[in-house]
Amino acid sequence: MTVRWGIVGPGRIARKVAADFAHVPDAQIVAVASRSAERAAAFAADFDVPTVHDSYPAILADPQVDALYIATPHPQHRAIALAGIRAGKALLVEKAFTVTPEATGEIVDLATERGVFVMEAMWTRFQPAIVRLRELLADGAIGEVTAVQAELGAQQPTDPADRFYAPELGGGALFDLTVYPLSFAQMILGAAQDVTARGVLAESGVDVEESILLDHGDGRTSTLFASLRCQTPGAARVVGTGGWIDVPPRFHHPAGIVLHRNGQEPQEIAAPATGAGYSHEIVEVTEGVAAGRTQSDVMPLADTVAVQAIMAEVADQLGMRVVEGPAEL
Repeated sequence: MTVRWGIVGPGRIARKVAADFAHVPDAQIVAVASRSAERAAAFAADFDVPTVHDSYPAILADPQVDALYIATPHPQHRAIALAGIRAGKALLVEKAFTVTPEATGEIVDLATERGVFVMEAMWTRFQPAIVRLRELLADGAIGEVTAVQAELGAQQPTDPADRFYAPELGGGALFDLTVYPLSFAQMILGAAQDVTARGVLAESGVDVEESILLDHGDGRTSTLFASLRCQTPGAARVVGTGGWIDVPPRFHHPAGIVLHRNGQEPQEIAAPATGAGYSHEIVEVTEGVAAGRTQSDVMPLADTVAVQAIMAEVADQLGMRVVEGPAEL
């Protein structure tokens, strides 16, 4: 079965994801939609997409589309996702899923009610190196896991007019960068029982940098850092009673990991991604839709809900200005 995909929001990240469809034989991009007909047409020409829509409702009504990849600014995810579910389209929603727990809850509840496949596009969880990391942890390779450390900094333009500084476009570090270490920590240690965050805000009210301490209970903690004003290596480490595992830069799409068992020499484990690394999440959705599943076991909706709750707590502690989009197109 070939799953026919539509792209909603043909921007920078959508172009990267679209290029990896070449590595997924059972997935085909058949349509693209943008509020800019010119942008949609350019995308279609570059990726040989047969159908161009100049509105979001048009692609939702397209009977040739089975699944949608939503890559618009974060606050717009809410309305498009809700409308997509009502139209019976499977969804891959770019991270961060939304900008509020309330909007995430609406989408998850409707997807559950309608039995429609929905997944957050957290590509990190599907990288072969991260899959191997989880296997090692499950096998007790480093004993009982007690801590996670992760940081991710990507220096961005300081122009106040840039999207990164616009609350109405989901600007700030939290929804573009911090979501990675948060999701990584939640994947390994589960939901946080307590959140402590300190950071720096721009004049527009969005965050540009933060340090976060998560208490996962039973003496397990995560120490996380993200920044839009500083470039950092982007490394992560998982610590256990029997050793640790390093995830070299950039940890959110690594080519391998390094296993350190107490008293033994380090073991380098190579596990490169296929293509640019987006192909693995495309495979997960494509296979899920073909099999009639309603969500992913690797990136379940409950994990998206848990991470969104942590982000809301961080935003609240920092005093961020968060602007959620409407519920209707």
